[in-house]
Amino acid sequence: MDLRYKDITYCKGVGEKRAQLLKKELKIESALDLLHIYPYKYVDRSRFYQIRDIEDEETFVQIIGVITDYQTVGSGKSQRLTATFVDKLGDSIELVWFKGVQYLKLEIGVPYLLFGKPSSFNHSYNIVHPELERLRSQEQLSTRKGLEPHYNTSEKMKNGSLNSKAMRTIIQGLMPDLREGVPDTLPQDLREKYHLCSLTDALINIHFPPDSASMQRARERLKFEELFYIQLQILKQAKGHTMQSEGFVMPMVGSHFHDFYSHHLPFPLTGAQKRVIKEIHEDMKSGHQMNRLLQGDVGSGKTLVALMCALLAADNHYQTCIMAPTEILANQHMETVSLMLQGTQMRVALLTGSTTAKQRRDLLPALQNGEIDILIGTHALIEDNVQFANLGLVIVDEQHRFGVAQRAKLWAKNIRPPHVLVMTATPIPRTLAMTVYGDLSVSVIDELPPGRKPIQTLHYSNQRREQVDNFIDQQIQKGRQVYVVYPLIEQQKDAQGRPKPVEKPLADLENGYRRICQRFPQYRVSMVHGKMKAKEKDEHMQRFAQGETQILVATTVIEVGVNVPNASVMIVENAERFGLAQLHQLRGRVGRGAEQSYCVLLTDIQLTKDTRKRMDIMVATNDGFRIAEADLQLRGPGDMEGTLQSGLPFELKIASLSTDGQILELARKAAKDILDEDLELTKAEHQIFVNQLKKLKQQAVNWSEIS
Repeated sequence: MDLRYKDITYCKGVGEKRAQLLKKELKIESALDLLHIYPYKYVDRSRFYQIRDIEDEETFVQIIGVITDYQTVGSGKSQRLTATFVDKLGDSIELVWFKGVQYLKLEIGVPYLLFGKPSSFNHSYNIVHPELERLRSQEQLSTRKGLEPHYNTSEKMKNGSLNSKAMRTIIQGLMPDLREGVPDTLPQDLREKYHLCSLTDALINIHFPPDSASMQRARERLKFEELFYIQLQILKQAKGHTMQSEGFVMPMVGSHFHDFYSHHLPFPLTGAQKRVIKEIHEDMKSGHQMNRLLQGDVGSGKTLVALMCALLAADNHYQTCIMAPTEILANQHMETVSLMLQGTQMRVALLTGSTTAKQRRDLLPALQNGEIDILIGTHALIEDNVQFANLGLVIVDEQHRFGVAQRAKLWAKNIRPPHVLVMTATPIPRTLAMTVYGDLSVSVIDELPPGRKPIQTLHYSNQRREQVDNFIDQQIQKGRQVYVVYPLIEQQKDAQGRPKPVEKPLADLENGYRRICQRFPQYRVSMVHGKMKAKEKDEHMQRFAQGETQILVATTVIEVGVNVPNASVMIVENAERFGLAQLHQLRGRVGRGAEQSYCVLLTDIQLTKDTRKRMDIMVATNDGFRIAEADLQLRGPGDMEGTLQSGLPFELKIASLSTDGQILELARKAAKDILDEDLELTKAEHQIFVNQLKKLKQQAVNWSEIS
């Protein structure tokens, strides 16, 4: 029977009750749907252990032996059964059951095959809820071959007797039908070109592989297919957009650009900046709307590149707007751009939520009359009464903080959508750039301006706080300024207003502020956090920026958009509470001047293995792209990629953006080659792609275009 049309209800071992569970929990309708629920791990059932061979808690073990004694302790829900299991070498291990004790029937002195996962307790191993199988003949052992699949199941599934073992039994029942073959979703010539097995072989060997090589071949085929169809959809959309979208033509490199380049450039452009400006200008004069992502690490000079692109737009008689996610960042851009353009003919204005009604009355008509060349602002730019004379270039900073609808309002402010340059200071691993931002062209500034000294990063435990305080004192005496960043604003309080007891109290901002004021009475201290009113926050920031205060105590509100070249020390309290990307962003607040800068990560002395890795990576490198790759590897599919699923056209079931970069590259090349030959996929041999894309689109949710 064709597994595509076999209702899951009528599969062996399912029935109506289990079918409803599978439909609700896993969205499974057909037998073929069930075969696309892949194991999350395998256990080697061909290997037999001796108890003395057990070395860790990670591995499932099989042991042959006998039960020498057992006893039941307690009653009712607290009842448990313990047994002593002895192997042929005479070594013993304790077995424990907390559930289903009343149903267990153990026999002393008869051979059993034990299967389970050891755990360590009181310096010895035990196995909780092991599987026990009475051994009646040697033939039973000969069937224990190959890798046994294990499946993720929800609590509702387990309560409905659909645990991993039950899933394995049901899927095993589908194998005879599967061996008759299922229609492939990749054509044979593509499979041969990339050395991929058939879908039938892949599904058989992903569930019941005879060996690890067969399992690996199955995984590679299924990963390639997932990534191929994602790339086919993204590239088809991007190519179609490029072919159909007319853009303003901006070929001129005129007086605004030449005057700035010759007389006002604050520092020589790096090779990377020159390359990126050229890439952007090629788009701006192509006749198609530009959709480009500009990546650059903190301090790489993205703002200067954006400004020079705005000068190119002005030379072609178009206006530019720069949209930032916060007032702090918008003000920062305004200060930077105004300073760079001093002495030029360019006219710049700022529009935020704090812009007064009187300022708006002057600004809005000037914008509509074309008297303003560059408008910098926040969400205020998308208001209906903000009208441009001729908006040709939109620059969006930290675009992930804006919704699609918000960005679309900017595109509608001219008769034709303007060119779009999206900037981010968060380095994006190449695998993510090719998927989540796959329909944007990508430019990377991978070079820092000359003269910048690498920031020295140090990791200390809280026990060395006095040493850190002395270091802060030394740096301020040299004329430098210091950031101290905390993960919380205040400790949580109970109904009576008392601090809630926590296992490891975090250093909170308010207590930290008081401690720093007491420890450094000779210095002036500012405090900034997200609950402050914008005006008050800006006042404290300005005091620090102008050197009136020496220490700024803050939460991560300063992660983006603060540029104080004299600040040379960043102290991060409870650094274990921050992810790699956030730590790197915080570190980027220093190192903006000519002096040596430092980032000190303060943590608890006892750290998990992953946390220690994060700290080691931060100490080892300042390269944002290396950190982004490491972040993706450490956080992996469960954490990071789970939040990115809404940015992908189809769900990933087996491929991983953190580890499958090479397969992704191949899949992207395959998709590109096909679309170069047949963009609309009208050829007869390409209908297999059209049909599969339609099917995947029906399953997909929450897909939105970048622009």
